[in-house]
Amino acid sequence: MAHVIGIVAGEASGDLLGGHLMAALKEARPDLKFVGIGGSKMQSAGMEVLFPMEKLAVRGYVEVLRHYFEIVGIRRKLRKHFLKNRPDLFIGIDAPDFNLDLELSLKQQGIPTIHYASPSIWAWRGERIHKIKRAVTHMLALFPHEPRLYQQAGVPVDYVGHPLADMLPEYPKRAEMRETMRIPLKAKVFAFLPGSRQSEVKHLAHTYIETAKLILQRLPEARFLVPLASRETRGIFEQALYDCEAQELPMTLLFGHAQDAMVAADGVLVASGTATLEAALLKRPMVIAYRMPAFSWWLMKRKRYQPYVGLPNILCGRFVVPELIQEDATPENLTQALLNLVNNAEAVAQLEETFTGLHRQLCQNTARKAAAAILPYLGKT
Repeated sequence: MAHVIGIVAGEASGDLLGGHLMAALKEARPDLKFVGIGGSKMQSAGMEVLFPMEKLAVRGYVEVLRHYFEIVGIRRKLRKHFLKNRPDLFIGIDAPDFNLDLELSLKQQGIPTIHYASPSIWAWRGERIHKIKRAVTHMLALFPHEPRLYQQAGVPVDYVGHPLADMLPEYPKRAEMRETMRIPLKAKVFAFLPGSRQSEVKHLAHTYIETAKLILQRLPEARFLVPLASRETRGIFEQALYDCEAQELPMTLLFGHAQDAMVAADGVLVASGTATLEAALLKRPMVIAYRMPAFSWWLMKRKRYQPYVGLPNILCGRFVVPELIQEDATPENLTQALLNLVNNAEAVAQLEETFTGLHRQLCQNTARKAAAAILPYLGKT
């Protein structure tokens, strides 16, 4: 009889983690079957989807409250499904506010629970370690500073690195990408990444478009690449272009292809999240810009332990790239920060050196390490 793994990812970055992990697990155990929630990458790897992943892709207190009853209803139905059709183990991929409660229920009923990607308890809400200890059988950590926290709390943990560091080349071929995208090598190109969630794009689209207008005033030859994760986010951005009377901007909207856009770009304007790590691993100078509802930001700001929100700065322990958050994320500030960065060849070279060191630290053959930590639990069920 095939072994069944329950698995839940809540957004695009989790779908990426899940797809690679599932492939590595199936390479070792071809009989495995995966059931739960995931996106296109996990579906391509063969999972049976019980609910669409987009239902969980909300961020910030206000957004979560708005969708609270729907999200809780999905979790209740998942719990019922997994207790009736018991998996051999459960893997929660990121999405801790959703997955930890589900993991707690399943673990109490004797189902081993793996949490893949440590919640950022080192950045904010460190008290979650107590719930994690009750809910999680084994933690898989993506960053090297995380395992110590779990070892101190008595939670079994493995550092597995980050799959993006395995996937992305240490030395991206920018000239070849420009040729593929038919962009002259001498053109000034900016990749604008407003986020993968609809709520993020709604909060950032107008600001990004007004920033492009200001850059164009100072660099008339500038071009802009805007990767968008879905039809919904593309629709939101297109509406913002119309609202800003900016349809004539030299701006190319892409379906996906975020990494290609970043490789081709001289500078990247990026929302906080996994995309900031992608930009770092692709050795691109970037400015991090983020907006969320004021109340969500007030609550989050009170609970955080570090002055940074972007992963490159968090992992390096200092401000290696600018962060402009909330009221500071104005088109004027973003324009100045981007142009200061891309016009400073020495700063760009220093960033590339810093990001190369980070890349080597995170490159750990992540999927295989994670699979090796998980497979022994199949033998215990």
